[in-house]
Amino acid sequence: MPLTSLAELVEAVLRSGRRPRVAIAPCADEFILRGGIEAHSQGLADPVLIGDMQRAAQVADEHGLDISGFESVHEPDAAAAVNRAVRMYREGAVSIIMKGLISTAVVLKAVLNKETGVPPVSGILSHVTVFDAPTGGRLMLLTDAGVNIRPNLQRKADILRNALNVARRLGMDCPRAAMLAATEKVNYPAMPATLDADVISKMAAQGQFGRCLVHGPLALDLAISPQAAVTKGVNHPVAGHADILCTPDIESGNMLYKALGILHGSTLASVVVGSRVPVVVPSRSDSAESKFHSIALAAFLAADSSADVGDKQ
Repeated sequence: MPLTSLAELVEAVLRSGRRPRVAIAPCADEFILRGGIEAHSQGLADPVLIGDMQRAAQVADEHGLDISGFESVHEPDAAAAVNRAVRMYREGAVSIIMKGLISTAVVLKAVLNKETGVPPVSGILSHVTVFDAPTGGRLMLLTDAGVNIRPNLQRKADILRNALNVARRLGMDCPRAAMLAATEKVNYPAMPATLDADVISKMAAQGQFGRCLVHGPLALDLAISPQAAVTKGVNHPVAGHADILCTPDIESGNMLYKALGILHGSTLASVVVGSRVPVVVPSRSDSAESKFHSIALAAFLAADSSADVGDKQ
């Protein structure tokens, strides 16, 4: 049975009895420390703090946080702290990496390093967000709001593959993916995203993404509103019932992500997938609940080697 809420996702991690170790680098930030402490207190994961530990202790004292019981590695240089986290994963010392107060690009560069990182065996890295559907009773996914800036057709296909695999890990037997655009009609060359969406839909119909339903181009209302689909005469199983929202570029993805989190108040669990190691890359504007649930999602995906979502269809 598929998981139907982020609360069920947390319960699934807790039932597993596993407490994965999460390397937080660099760690000297109030919000990051709070996320690690909360994950530990709830029994989700055990943080390993990497960074300027003198500064981290100062931040903790300023905000009444107790980090004295956590394993720590003193590494004042932020980029070196991230590299240390990746090395600890390669050595089997941690199962998850969580970005601290540093650019996401620095973290992904360390993960993608062919010699010292954990690059994808196939496919690419991409950002996947899981959230409770606004109508309730199920989970939805959004991709890619944080990694791929302007993906070409092949990258969009890989982004979809990563999201489909996460959906299947969440128990969706036949995920329904909407390739989003501003209209449901192909309008090329004025709107290149509409043509890409049409091509990927045809690829899916030919079985190139495994068991799933993919349709596009679809405007957002047609992807999530059954009434809008009926009104506009779009008759497809994905229309009005999408499990996965695939945006055409990072700008539209990021705006939709922020709209869900800030305008709608949704809790957003986000992880960078495609490598063997799930990477949590929280934004400073993310709520404490979103940071906590992002760790939960990473813990769920880190349960076994199938977290390498770039390799499965």
